Amino acid sequence: MSVETFDVSTDALQVTPAAAAHLKKQLALSGKHAVRISVKESGCTGFMYVLDEVEQGEPGDLELHPEEGLEVFVDTDSLKVLQGTRVDFEKEGLNRTLKFHNPNVTAACGCGESFSIS
Repeated sequence: MSVETFDVSTDALQVTPAAAAHLKKQLALSGKHAVRISVKESGCTGFMYVLDEVEQGEPGDLELHPEEGLEVFVDTDSLKVLQGTRVDFEKEGLNRTLKFHNPNVTAACGCGESFSIS
């Protein structure tokens, strides 16, 4: 029998250096101090990611510091959906976008705005 361990401070969500640099730049432009990540029910397949620039997190949020100068809050109600997600900032041709690489996603809608998990 094996036991799966989960370190919420490191396994909940990872932010790549490229995504961290992008988020810090956006925060500097907005004058906000942190980013809050959550999910909400939406779209044709179930959930969508919500990324808000905030002054502080909500009570009970998981607080992460993926890189010096970047504070990220994760909604604890969203942790079961977000566990293991890697947030990256990717270049695709002329486009640049934040991408959520979520190992829990089992289906996504055609437009890419919503997803489902099992």
